[in-house]
Amino acid sequence: MATSVISSPTYDPKTTAENLANAYVAGTQAILTSQSTKATATAKGLTTLSDALTTFQSTLTSLTSSTKSVTSNTATFSNTAIATGTATSKAIAGTYSFYVEQLATAGQVSYNVNDSVATNAGAMNVVLADGSTFQVDLASADSNMDGVLSAKEVAAAINSAANNGSRVTAATMTVNGQSKLVLTSAKTGANNAVASIDVSGLNDTNLQSALSAQTTLATANDAIVWVGGTSGTKVQQASNTFNLVDDVSFTINQAQAVGASPVTMTVASDNTGTATNVQSFVTAYNSLLATIKTLTAAGDHTVVESTDGSNPSPTAADAAFYNDAGVAALRDRLNSVLRSATGGVSLINFGITSTKDGSLSLDTTRLNKTLAANPGTIDTLFGRAGIGVDSGVLGAMNKLTTAWTSTAGGYIANRRDVVTKQQSDLTDRQAVLKGQFDNAYNRYLAQFTALQSLQSSMTTTSNMFTALFSSDSSS
Repeated sequence: MATSVISSPTYDPKTTAENLANAYVAGTQAILTSQSTKATATAKGLTTLSDALTTFQSTLTSLTSSTKSVTSNTATFSNTAIATGTATSKAIAGTYSFYVEQLATAGQVSYNVNDSVATNAGAMNVVLADGSTFQVDLASADSNMDGVLSAKEVAAAINSAANNGSRVTAATMTVNGQSKLVLTSAKTGANNAVASIDVSGLNDTNLQSALSAQTTLATANDAIVWVGGTSGTKVQQASNTFNLVDDVSFTINQAQAVGASPVTMTVASDNTGTATNVQSFVTAYNSLLATIKTLTAAGDHTVVESTDGSNPSPTAADAAFYNDAGVAALRDRLNSVLRSATGGVSLINFGITSTKDGSLSLDTTRLNKTLAANPGTIDTLFGRAGIGVDSGVLGAMNKLTTAWTSTAGGYIANRRDVVTKQQSDLTDRQAVLKGQFDNAYNRYLAQFTALQSLQSSMTTTSNMFTALFSSDSSS
């Protein structure tokens, strides 16, 4: 009698359960993955846009402010070894003569200071030449607690004195075995020198004696400049930087020899500096525009067929803000501000033109011609950028970028809040989906484990009957 063998498919319960559970949540998982990818791209895009706008805004405010404009002026000395100067955009052209008699210097004095008794050391007052003082308490100056007050510990106490305010710096040096306390004035000028030390509050007589004997290492002097030459007007001050001409500052570096001719300072327009400022704006604008262009670019939608049987996909996805109305409006408003005119004059009059892709280029030759014909017009057109002073093209752009970058209600801050909430919701939904996957997996695992057990039982029974009938047949 012929027998037949029962055959059935073999299942791995774990693999089968996992595959079926994945298939069960695949549709929802695809949606969550797509939304999560979009949210992440949007968050990164907002950071990139924020950085670009902040950088652009920094350029605007660095070029112009309440005291600075795009126009550049120079203050040039006939002998730069004697002095150097700078002029603001408000400076009036002109030539001035100065004779530099003396530089301002900082004072430095020293005292021979040996070790003294730290216990009940008391306090002392450092007296400056202008009559001001500050107290130095030595009660806790013994930092190593050895009962001895050294010159270094006295110096440390002076430097950390509450009312010193960094006016005097104390240090120590050793000359021929003698410890010296050296006091250096932080500022130049005769009135900033250390005049003396009031030691009446000290309890160690040796320290009192030491700090009463001052040696001058460097004399504190005021700077002396004669406007118009030695027969002109004498100006004496503590600093080497002078502001004698409106909107011009100059610093003297070297005194002139007795009888030397005065040096001249010429204040004039600086077309090269102005062109550099304008180019800085052009470069900053192009950089911002390039970032916006990258963030709004369309992807490559050419469909690529898969090699593993999965769904086909585009070559590259759209950028984070492709077809984004808000970012498109930002780009269009920037362009609109560029094309605005003041008094019938626009940026194109100063050689700033737009290319096909929207970026700017500068023709310095045309800029210089317009500057020569209308020296003050460019400042009116560009205006100023800054809180309370926004005006002109740069002011309008500063207001626009502030509306985006402000941490209090700015567009980027608001959109970040939305994206953050969306990402939080997606995390919660992903957790729910994970629970659904786990439930499906456990259900399928139980079913196919039971099926595997049934198959095993059936196979055992089949083998038993096969063996039985095979035995009967042979007999």
